[in-house]
Amino acid sequence: MIESIELQVNGEACTCLPQTTLPQLLVKMGLNPRLLAVEYNGEILHRQFWDNTEIKTDDRLEIVTIVGGG
Repeated sequence: MIESIELQVNGEACTCLPQTTLPQLLVKMGLNPRLLAVEYNGEILHRQFWDNTEIKTDDRLEIVTIVGGG
């Protein structure tokens, strides 16, 4: 049996499968990664590191949608 990973996303409990990368999690949540900023365990995570960031138990993510306008 595959155990799921428990984490927090914007203060809410969430689960995902082991070895899930950050972009995979965002897509699973129905979000467009191109329009987001992500804080990972208290630090802004630069987009260049997203593909190599594997979600781990008790990670804390804050996801913010980028809104354009003037």
